[in-house]
Amino acid sequence: MDLNFEQLPFSLLSELGRKRLGQAVEMTFLAAGTVILDAGDATDYVYVVHKGVVVELDPRAPEASARIAVYTDDDLFGAITVFNGTSRYRFRVEEEALCYLIPSELFQTLCNEEPAFADYFQARLAAKSQLLAERREGGVTLAGFMLARVSECMREPVLLAADGTIGDAATELTRHGVDSLLLQANGRVGVITKTDLLRGLVEEGLTPRSAAVGLASFSLVTVELDEFLFAALVRMTRHQVTRVVVMAEGRALGVVELPDVLSFFSSRSYVVGLEVERAEDMDALVLASARLPELVQALMAQGVRMRFAMELMAALNGRIIARAFEFLMPRTRATQCCLMVFGSEGRGEQILKTDQDNGLILEEDLNWPELRDLSRAFTDTLVRLGYPRCPGGIMASNPEWVGTLSDWRRRIRRWVGQGDDAAMMRLAILADAHPVAGQVRLVERLRDLLFEHCSHDEILLSQFARPVLHFATPLTLFGTLKTRDQTLDIKKGGVFPLIHGVRALSLRYRIRETNTLSRMRRLVDAGHLEAEVADDLGGALAVFTELRLRQQIRSMSEPGATLDSGNLVSVAGLSSLERDMLRDALHVVNDFKKSLSRRFHLEY
Repeated sequence: MDLNFEQLPFSLLSELGRKRLGQAVEMTFLAAGTVILDAGDATDYVYVVHKGVVVELDPRAPEASARIAVYTDDDLFGAITVFNGTSRYRFRVEEEALCYLIPSELFQTLCNEEPAFADYFQARLAAKSQLLAERREGGVTLAGFMLARVSECMREPVLLAADGTIGDAATELTRHGVDSLLLQANGRVGVITKTDLLRGLVEEGLTPRSAAVGLASFSLVTVELDEFLFAALVRMTRHQVTRVVVMAEGRALGVVELPDVLSFFSSRSYVVGLEVERAEDMDALVLASARLPELVQALMAQGVRMRFAMELMAALNGRIIARAFEFLMPRTRATQCCLMVFGSEGRGEQILKTDQDNGLILEEDLNWPELRDLSRAFTDTLVRLGYPRCPGGIMASNPEWVGTLSDWRRRIRRWVGQGDDAAMMRLAILADAHPVAGQVRLVERLRDLLFEHCSHDEILLSQFARPVLHFATPLTLFGTLKTRDQTLDIKKGGVFPLIHGVRALSLRYRIRETNTLSRMRRLVDAGHLEAEVADDLGGALAVFTELRLRQQIRSMSEPGATLDSGNLVSVAGLSSLERDMLRDALHVVNDFKKSLSRRFHLEY
């Protein structure tokens, strides 16, 4: 039989498994209208469609909404029935079909003997999306690195006594061949580096007999023991440090240094990060920034998980924007304001560079006559760094997006009072604000203002959430993908309603995080979102992001293409697995929209 063993899930079988399956599989013809399985039936086979169309129906649902899924060439069904014993739904032949028949007994044997094959069927949507990521074209998976935990790379800390001297510290550094020591004093853990010792001896006139504790830094960048090693790399990039302290239950258990991470991951990512930090002028920063697209393609080819890639790129973009700000703004002024970013950069969900979305919070009564000219120069500089101007004018060069907290309070009040779509869009933009330079605490005070004026206003929240219904989910009445010229807009149909729905819930329940996955975790922790729903939404977002990014990368080589080109996904070019995942993801979003509609009374 011509069963395609190169396609999932059969590609997961061993050679022996494929041989046994090839010898046992049969083919059958099924006329249109045939009910292959009905609700409550057991099955003797798992089915793989060779040609034709089979529909899955919920016999308890009204006819208009009974159709759950459609199976066409190479699609598989019946496996869940084998696991559960009976079918929950009805499978009926829509167009006469040829199907391969896999005996259920053999199927169960293969699942029992080959865990990877069994896992495929038992995996939830999120796990399937990861499988998709690992199958990227040209993929050389770095699964080993991506699965490595901090504990695998951590070195035990070298401790210095609280009353240790600079001489003692230097001796310990040399003896252990490390660059840093941990020190505990007054119930707090600090770190001392070689640079700290040199600074004390050269700049502060200390001697080897001087106490070392005064040179320690107690503002530690930390990771938890069970976090992924990649998270440590992201944190080093975001905080511009070369080491993180490993914590467990409030205790410092070790240190991960940059060389330790590089020993696991010889990557261009940190090289780009170093170029950004070492840039001494704008020309050097432009060169470093120009390497980001190359880095994105490398990360994708290496099979890096989408979540980690987004975090890393957000950290790098944030540092590039912050360095540009530092180059242009006088140091004294830069400490009297806060540069914040919005949109996908604010949520930490940016992969490729998008339009500028930024604004400024100024200290009260700040007299800064040159600000307007400097802000324009900043916008021009970001264009040079590869961030196009925002067509909607959401930029620090626009006075509408610059002001003191008092100014921002008045704007929020005005937008709340207006209550129209344009005002809701501005509140949504503000909800994703994330600080990248200057006084970062000002953003949290701005968020307080937003919560104060919006979180308890049910009418406003209903208006705020309503845009989730502005775009129809691209599914037909029968539950299949609804396309136009074989394409569908994945941003309007999937990404936007998911992100904005989570944003609306976060505004309602005063969630301070801006990243969509982090927001969902906090909503689950606070009991405002079911964990299973959050898992499904996270999986759906991963599917959308994966397909959208792949389309965007493909579009980069096409003349005249824009990032928006990546929103139109060619369904005809998707594999059976990808179509299946996209359809499932859109069903997840559709269900989420219905729950939002009930929660925010959007139908009235």
